[in-house]
Amino acid sequence: MRDLVLVGAILWVLYQAARHPWVGVLGWTWLSTMNPHSLSWNLAGMPFAAAMAGVTLLGLVISRDKKDYSISRENGILIIFMVWMCITLPFSYFFDASFGLWNRVMKIDLMVLVAMVLLHSRKHIMAFVWVLVGSLAFYGVKGGLFTLLTGGSFRVWGPDGTYIEGNNEIALALVMIIPLMRFLQLTATNKWIQRAMTVSMVLCAAAALGSQSRGALLAISAMVAMMWWRGNQKLSMGLVFLVMGAALIIFMPDSWTDRMSTIKTYDDDSSVTGRFNAWWMAYNLAKSNFFGGGFAVSTASLFAMYAPNPIDVHAAHSIYFMVLGEHGFVGLFLFLLMWVFVWFSAGRLRLQGRLKPETQWLSHLGAMCQVSLVGYLVGGAFLSLSYYDLPYNIMILVVLGCRWMDGEYWLQESADTGAKGISSSTAQKIKSENLKLC
Repeated sequence: MRDLVLVGAILWVLYQAARHPWVGVLGWTWLSTMNPHSLSWNLAGMPFAAAMAGVTLLGLVISRDKKDYSISRENGILIIFMVWMCITLPFSYFFDASFGLWNRVMKIDLMVLVAMVLLHSRKHIMAFVWVLVGSLAFYGVKGGLFTLLTGGSFRVWGPDGTYIEGNNEIALALVMIIPLMRFLQLTATNKWIQRAMTVSMVLCAAAALGSQSRGALLAISAMVAMMWWRGNQKLSMGLVFLVMGAALIIFMPDSWTDRMSTIKTYDDDSSVTGRFNAWWMAYNLAKSNFFGGGFAVSTASLFAMYAPNPIDVHAAHSIYFMVLGEHGFVGLFLFLLMWVFVWFSAGRLRLQGRLKPETQWLSHLGAMCQVSLVGYLVGGAFLSLSYYDLPYNIMILVVLGCRWMDGEYWLQESADTGAKGISSSTAQKIKSENLKLC
């Protein structure tokens, strides 16, 4: 029965995507983020995401729906980064293994670009946020309840066969989605939705702690510190965060406390020292190879050539050193520049959105996207999630928010310039200057 319901839902979304491809973007995001078919008995291996992408791309070509092909600095750098990954691919040490991973990354990035073309309205932005939150809240609420019912004695894991199947990876994803839940809470008018978001945020935090991920603990700590620093009522917010954090931590078993305490004694932890060894390997590899080593560099042969300890083979477990080892210093520069641009554009949303009541929701969106990025940039320092969908979906929200806000200000400026008798060429220049800010 579950399989039939799921197939029916996917077929309905495919039908709607053929008519309106922006629905296909939502369907792709749902399938790639939540992987609902992995929860079924007989559908786990079905190429539903590929089918959704195919129908969406077909709709992109034949549909008459509005499309925006404008290039922002964020998607412009993403395109350059994609081109660079295509350039580095032939120089891979292990081409066959790298090609499979390259193919997967290109598909994800292509759909990110497609989303920026097809999504444009406030309805689209809000629907996109709801899909992201719903897809991960399913695992967060379930994992949080599991943690509470078992006293945190067992780890929370993600769906099999995905970027977030590991306990560390699902923890970071749940940490990153909490700010978007807060955004929905801030913009909701229904009290039940606000209460549901509160419960979901607490359970997602519990699930992240229940994963026993040290990186997730650092990420959520950085996010809480940022929210407290920006808050207007620092004393009351600090007390709330302190009480909630203490309650969750006290609830966790001694095994959790013992694992988290190793953050201070990292030099005695073989897992941590193995990561340091992998980071040095990535640095030495990039220093010796301008194009990096390709997508598959965690091999004994490369560690024997470039690692301080040649027999301690580990994955990079860092978004930064992962890109550095795979695509060299140029790839790392493009990767970092992309997130710097996303950060500052989200900051512009936060500040400029405050100026008008009708753009206040964008101020909340920009602020929460920045908080989510803090979680990714801190927690990602210890995880191999350089190409995971969720941070790129945050980028989509920021780019769309900038476009929407510039469009809103442009409408107001058009009315003002018309009333003041300003020429159309001057008005167009004003619009161009506004768009440059994004």
